[in-house]
Amino acid sequence: MTDEPTTAAGAVRRARLTRDRVILGAVELADQIGADQLTIRRLAAHLGVKPMAIYHHVTNKDEILDGMVDLVFGEMKRPPVEQPWKDAIRVRCQSAREVLRRHPWATPLLDGRSAPGPETIGHHDAVLGCFRRGGFSIRLTAHAYAVVDSYLYGFAIQEASLPATGGDDMRALAEDMIEAFAGAPHLAELTMQHVLQPGYDFRDEFDFGLELVLGGLERALADESSGPL
Repeated sequence: MTDEPTTAAGAVRRARLTRDRVILGAVELADQIGADQLTIRRLAAHLGVKPMAIYHHVTNKDEILDGMVDLVFGEMKRPPVEQPWKDAIRVRCQSAREVLRRHPWATPLLDGRSAPGPETIGHHDAVLGCFRRGGFSIRLTAHAYAVVDSYLYGFAIQEASLPATGGDDMRALAEDMIEAFAGAPHLAELTMQHVLQPGYDFRDEFDFGLELVLGGLERALADESSGPL
């Protein structure tokens, strides 16, 4: 059997198998079933080939995961070099958040690979460069990157784990749970006066929190510029 796919379901399956097609197919499949459930056999079925065909292009599942992470980093916008650091980091974080919404399986893997690819390395270097151009010392740059990504990744994990974030689904969930809040007046208050109000969407909290983080870093930079941190 050749590496030619045997089905016509999707562009990845229609194209001749290559390493890039294997990685893209793995990302497609992980978006459907999660990275934990990804196996070579399932990936081969998704691509319409025999499992051994996969090994013509990658050594093992670890190499596939490395490639998947690199592809995800490649989808994220890097901080625009022409913008001030705060605006540039905001662009990067908002883009990264949207990418992680598309690939909710990816967040726990992003910083856990021991063989980072060129997109991964380039993305990290660009973020560090943004802080350094903004006047951050090496020490404050390290603090800033850790804080920003802790917020970004934490929000992404929380958002992905919620059964609902807004709209009719959130209203139905909240209304189902409201009786359980009888002994929790503050939780009931928040639900009735905020969560159940028209237009509420938990996803809107991201920008509010990001501005708090960026504002705190702006103050830390000012403090550093005026004396010891």
